[in-house]
Amino acid sequence: MDIGDRLKTIRKTRGLSQRELAARAGLTNGTISLIEKNRTSPSVASLKSLLDAIPISMAEFFATLEENDTPKVFYAPDEFTELAARTPGQVSLRQLGNAQQHTLQVLHESYPPGADTGPELIEHDGEEAGVVISGRIELTVGDRTATLETGHGYIFDSRLPHRFQNTGDTVCVIVSACTPPSF
Repeated sequence: MDIGDRLKTIRKTRGLSQRELAARAGLTNGTISLIEKNRTSPSVASLKSLLDAIPISMAEFFATLEENDTPKVFYAPDEFTELAARTPGQVSLRQLGNAQQHTLQVLHESYPPGADTGPELIEHDGEEAGVVISGRIELTVGDRTATLETGHGYIFDSRLPHRFQNTGDTVCVIVSACTPPSF
């Protein structure tokens, strides 16, 4: 998916200028321009701030089409929807199916060493849970921080400010779920 073009299309559809969106999201007009031209990739937290300013959920922003008469049940790896740009050193969030058509959002997450969801803490409606498949992740939820390793899990109210950061020296892989699909 072309994140920049999608953002530009939705921004224009909602009648927002780059300047107005930037002011609402707490970013600069130049940053919006660079994102829309795909010259920079926003952090997960920055993209969430942008979408909250529109307002539109991450699930709606990245919605893919599924046949209504015959729901899709099985997905190959290349059929997941990439929610965060897959570039070296950045977080990869791959969504299973179209979260807009389900009450559960499932993500396959990958955090290279040093990668994080951004300097800002994320908040969204719902509950979030996950299991670390490999590697190590530092998770901050509210005023609590823990380092989770392979086999460890978490569950929390997503309205609490939270952030993920790989503090290890290998890629961390997590399978997570969010309900309702509000991320």
